[in-house]
Amino acid sequence: MWIMYREKHKIRRIAVFLIIVSCALVYYYTHDPAVSPYPPCPFYYITGLYCPGCGSSRALHQLLHGNFLKALDLNPLMVISIPFILYLLISTADIRIRGRRIFKRILFKKGFYTMLLSIIIVYWVIRNIPFYPFNILAP
Repeated sequence: MWIMYREKHKIRRIAVFLIIVSCALVYYYTHDPAVSPYPPCPFYYITGLYCPGCGSSRALHQLLHGNFLKALDLNPLMVISIPFILYLLISTADIRIRGRRIFKRILFKKGFYTMLLSIIIVYWVIRNIPFYPFNILAP
């Protein structure tokens, strides 16, 4: 009985998560961050420099409308990371629901997070260099 309750509880939490993500995606689809009254990036507002996430909401809006190249222009790191994020979410949900994995978790080993943090920091620095070709990374 307790195991059944725990399984239902896990599935319920995942369903709530999927509903929240779906609502967020519908909101981003219907509201263009370029023209809607979204708050500005706090880091950009204070420093005048782009953070690694600057342009992500506009890029997500463009992706949802099928404009892959425009989304890539706004934040290439976010666009490139989406397949990895989906892989992580599907793998984690599979572990939580069935207790086993569909895929081997080959990407998220010991040094992966150090490498990921390094990529984000390098991207953060490079996108703020005001010379060609680095200024292409600015949103």
